[in-house]
Amino acid sequence: MTQADASPDLRWQTRDILVVAVVAVAFGVFFWAFGVVWAWLGFLGPVQSVLYAGWLLPAIVAPLLVRKPGAALFAELVAALVSMFLGSQWAVDTLLSGLLQGGAAELVFAATRYRRYDLPVVVAASLAATIAAFVHDWAVYYRDFAPEALLAIAIAMLFSGAVVLPLVATAIERSVRRAGALPERTT
Repeated sequence: MTQADASPDLRWQTRDILVVAVVAVAFGVFFWAFGVVWAWLGFLGPVQSVLYAGWLLPAIVAPLLVRKPGAALFAELVAALVSMFLGSQWAVDTLLSGLLQGGAAELVFAATRYRRYDLPVVVAASLAATIAAFVHDWAVYYRDFAPEALLAIAIAMLFSGAVVLPLVATAIERSVRRAGALPERTT
C-alpha cells in the first residue's frame, strides 16, 4: 500500500483544534475589517464580487492546514461568529452565511474522504462555497436585482471562487508551513 492509499488520521488533536480556532478568530477579525472595505467598494457594483473570496478563506485555509473532518465548517462558523460579535453589518445573517459556505466546502472534502487536498479538490471546494454564498445572497440580498446584474455578480463570484480563492488559500497554507508554524506536507 502506498502513502497515497493509506487512510489519513482523521482524529482531532488538541493542536488541530487550536490551529483552526486561531485561524478562525484571525479571519473573524479580518471579516469585520473587510466588511468596512466591502462597503466602501460598493461603487464598483458587480465587479466588487471579484473580491468575494475574502469571505470564503477560512473554509479553505483551515482544511488545508489541519486536514480533518469539520475543519471548513468549524473555521467558517467561528470566523462568522467573531465577525458578528465585532459588529458585522450583516448581524446574525453572518452565521447563516458561515454555515452555508463552510458546509458546502466541507462536502467536497468529505467526498474525497478527507484524502485529497490537491488543486482540483481545492478549486471544487472553493466553487462549492462560492455557489452556496451566491445562492444565499441571491435569496437574501439580490432578490430585486436585474438579471444582467445577477449574471455579472455570478460571473465575478465564480472567478473569485475558481481563481482567487484557491490561489490565496494555498499561498497562505504554504506561508504558514514555511514559517515553521506547522509541519511541511509531503503529499
